[in-house]
Amino acid sequence: MSASRQQSDPGVDVRWIAAHVREPGVQLVEVDVSRAAYDQGHVPGAIFWDAYVDLRDSAYRPVPPQRLQRLFSRSGISPDTTVVLYGYAAALGFWLMKAHSHTDVRVLRGSRDQWIDAGERWTTDVPEPAESAYPLPKPDDEVLASRQVLEAAIGQPDEVILDVRSELEYRGERFWPSGAAAGAGRAGHVPGAVSVPIDTLRDESGAPRSAADLRRAFEAAGVTSDKAVITYCTIGNRAAEAWFALSYELGYPDVRVYYDSWAVWGKLADTPIAG
Repeated sequence: MSASRQQSDPGVDVRWIAAHVREPGVQLVEVDVSRAAYDQGHVPGAIFWDAYVDLRDSAYRPVPPQRLQRLFSRSGISPDTTVVLYGYAAALGFWLMKAHSHTDVRVLRGSRDQWIDAGERWTTDVPEPAESAYPLPKPDDEVLASRQVLEAAIGQPDEVILDVRSELEYRGERFWPSGAAAGAGRAGHVPGAVSVPIDTLRDESGAPRSAADLRRAFEAAGVTSDKAVITYCTIGNRAAEAWFALSYELGYPDVRVYYDSWAVWGKLADTPIAG
């Protein structure tokens, strides 16, 4: 298993966050596709990352290393910082830091509302952490799959390509989860990809299902631990959630995320598409 995935039990609960949030060397990060909820109230000390602004460029491509390094630095994150992610896109933030070999990353699985449900209070204060100088390592190719790696996996019996988008996206009826605007790109799926919509991995409240339920859902689709798995979605958030479940909750040894995602694959003119 990659060194970036050797950290044991990265999940934390509200009690852990409340006990550690004010410790030096701990940085909370709320990750979402909009800052509206953050602006209305967030965990004290938490900064905000917008998946569409901070992690993607205006064409929905992953930001280049220089911009990612700048994001980590202005977030006050150093290589020895304990980074705690929560929010709608927490899994994406967690995966991204692990893809760049950050040692100590924690994540609150499930809804951000766990904070309020536990009797804690939001704040609207926006912290301004002291800027650091973050030396961004190259991405770990045992965690991140390139286009070339994904294309090479098509049709391979010992590899499985896992599409965790909705059935409508998988069947080519939508490009984006909420619909397909004119000119958005080509809809469909990677040839040979199996479909396990991310909603099947969550219970009615949106919380992650048990490990036994997760295993059943994946194995029913042929996603077994003896195969190398590449998972993808539209911008990486749902794929990162599936990666976390497979890697940490089920212990699959070889799981990667195609981070360019459908937002790139579906807009390229020469990528193979089924639908």
